[in-house]
Order: sequence, then structure tokens, then C-alpha cells
Amino acid sequence: MSGVLVIAEQRRGELRPVSLELIGAAQSVRREGESVTVALLAPSPLALIDSLKVSGVDEIIAVKVDAAEFDPETFEAAVGSLIAERDPDLVLVAHSVDSFGYAAALAAKRGLGFATDVFKIERIEDELVATRGGYGQKVNVEVDFPGRGTVLLAIRGNVFKPPEERASPKVTEVTASAVSSRASGREFIELPGGDDVDMTAAEFILTVGRGIGEEANVAQFKELADAVGATLGCSRPIADAGWLPKSRQVGQSGKTASACKLYVAMGVSGAIQHLAGMKHVATIVAVNSDAEASIFGVAKYGIVGDIFEIAAELRKHF
Repeated sequence: MSGVLVIAEQRRGELRPVSLELIGAAQSVRREGESVTVALLAPSPLALIDSLKVSGVDEIIAVKVDAAEFDPETFEAAVGSLIAERDPDLVLVAHSVDSFGYAAALAAKRGLGFATDVFKIERIEDELVATRGGYGQKVNVEVDFPGRGTVLLAIRGNVFKPPEERASPKVTEVTASAVSSRASGREFIELPGGDDVDMTAAEFILTVGRGIGEEANVAQFKELADAVGATLGCSRPIADAGWLPKSRQVGQSGKTASACKLYVAMGVSGAIQHLAGMKHVATIVAVNSDAEASIFGVAKYGIVGDIFEIAAELRKHF
């Protein structure tokens, strides 16, 4: 095949948004003339492929698998067969709990180049180079893959922009060979979010970070968020401390502000993990007393000042 093979991800009959982001990643790195093929593995894949019919996709492979829920051995075998048959240069999967179950084993068994948590892909002198976080996201690491005919990359979510234009790619139906799995599922249990807020749907978010100092100060920022019509979010340290529910955490290990149009960050330093949750927001306003805070590097507007004084001034007008 020579080209890019994208493994779309679905969960319990719903296509996950990261699938379209993987297509965006494929389009950013494919060579001229190379194809982009998207494979969807599901018990009834044809029912889910309509959202994958976007510009830049040349073919969709609807792979019917005999597994009602995600099964790592079923996916490893099915994706392995696709790689053997299509011989792609590059295979993209989501950096998710599902791909953790099979991607590393697949790469090891087939001798593929492999990297996880990838947020940048480029070709340098026609050689593929992937960039990922390292040492607790304190540095960026460039990884190359000399001598590897096929490279498998797990792509971090909310990094690559999904394509928006519709298209009519070729659709191929495939039935995966049955696999005798060593695992069996008994019941799917959806864990409670601990809050009724949906951060992914919020269009206006006011997020607080460690700069608020102590838990007692959360209430005044919740009051401010309500006054200005925003949804109150937080960075990871606030959620880890239990000051706000995990469902309000924005970042790589929290929620993605995918629908947000205005994001106000107060007392947020701007760690890489947090920035991953707000990368595509059009308008970011940062308020921080530290003029060197990383958050100012991505903010459209920045205020160097005391967040409590700024909050007090805002409350006077609402």
C-alpha cells in the first residue's frame, strides 16, 4: 500500500472524536501521492463510518469483529492482519486506554517502529521523526526509526485539527478472523464523573490553578464564573487536592475544551499537560502574577497581575 493507515476508535457504538484527529495527523505527514486509509473495528462498523467520510480519506475499511466490547487480542490480530496485507509506511492509533492494550505488543511482535504520546510528526530528509513528551513532560523528545519499514505511533488527543469537509471515499468491508481470547468481559460499568458538568461542551470556561492558594478561595471564583456566564474549570493540582471534582479538570489527563471559544486561565502556570486540553481554543486570556509563566506563550491576551484583584474588579461589573 505505502501510505498511512489510521485505526479509528469507537467505544460502545459511538465513534470517539480522536478518530478524526488521527485523520488530521495523517494528512499532515503523508507524502504526495500517498493514500490515507481509515480502518474501523466494531461489531457493526458500517453503522459508524459516516462520520469518517471526510476530505483526505481515500478508503474506509469497515472491519467486523466478533467482540461486543474492546478486546486487546482481537484488536491486535485484526490490526496486525491489516498491516500485513496493506503494508503501510505509517500506522496511527489514539494514545488511549484501548491502544495501550494492544499497540506495544503488536509493534514488538512485528518489529515496527513505535512511539506513544506523540504530539508532532514530521519528515526530515524524508525520514519520519515523532516528538513526544519525556521526563514527566518536562522535555520534548524527538524519536526516529532507522531501518523500520512500518512505524506505529500513538497520537495524543486534542493536538491535530480534524478535517471538516465531507467526502465520499471508497468503503471496503472485511470480517476479522475469530480469535480465541484469554480475556472475557462480564459487564461494562460507567464510572460516575462526580459532577454534572460537561467541560467538553462548554463554550466559555474560567479555569483556576495553584495561584488560588487554598481551597477556601474556590468559592469566590465559582461565584465569578457564574456571574460572567462561564463554566468553572481547574488544572490538575486543584483536582488532585480534591478542591474541585475531576470532571472539571482541563488537560491531558482531564477533559478537552473542544467546544470552548473563550478560555480564561487564572493562576494557571501552563504545564504541557494542561495546555493539551486547550490547544484549539481560539481566544485564551491568561491572568498570572508570574510574567514568565508558560501560559502566556499560548494566550491571545495576557494580564500580569494578582488574580484576586483582577477577580474583584470583574465582579464590580457583573
